[in-house]
Amino acid sequence: MRQFIQGLDHIQIAAPPGSEDAARHFFGEILGMPELPKPELLRKRGGVWFQCGQQSLHIGIEELFSPAKKAHPAFWVNGLEQLIERLEQYQVRVRRDEAIPEINRCFVEDPFGNRIELMERRS
Repeated sequence: MRQFIQGLDHIQIAAPPGSEDAARHFFGEILGMPELPKPELLRKRGGVWFQCGQQSLHIGIEELFSPAKKAHPAFWVNGLEQLIERLEQYQVRVRRDEAIPEINRCFVEDPFGNRIELMERRS
């Protein structure tokens, strides 16, 4: 069978109305993801986009928002321990997980309660 899917362009997670500044602070300032301009026709929907390697993360506004507690994005990180220190400086709760021996990883919640996984290969 022909392989149609060639890669991942972006992932979208939801946030409540009016949360763009909180998203900019968490994903932009704390995690260091550069903000991307949204196409003009999509700006009226609210939300904010960030660069994440070759892909992007879209924070979409959802009127009846409910945080994702199981489904989540997992981000590869360079310097996980330093990032954990930074997150803790901003009072972000970090839950470490040792379930995959070759990977250092932890889970955090974004300002809206969505689960986020941060991973780094062990050297």
